[in-house]
Amino acid sequence: MVPVSIEKFATLHMKHNPKESKKNLIESLEAAVSAKENGACCGQCGQPIWAVGTAIAGWNSCFTCLTGEADHSDDYEIDQVC
Repeated sequence: MVPVSIEKFATLHMKHNPKESKKNLIESLEAAVSAKENGACCGQCGQPIWAVGTAIAGWNSCFTCLTGEADHSDDYEIDQVC
């Protein structure tokens, strides 16, 4: 995973999703980071959640269950939990 701050990820996300609320995204990212720090696991397989994906999808999921991919080396994760 590529570590990124909440603010930087939100800014990047908003470039491609300008109609979304940056404030709501940041709140969702903060909640997902907190959940991951507190041991939240994927609702499908039990692995640790992917904070970025969880914040966007709105449910606790790991990278693989959310994307169907195994290689996450080029994907972002919030630096606090990376």
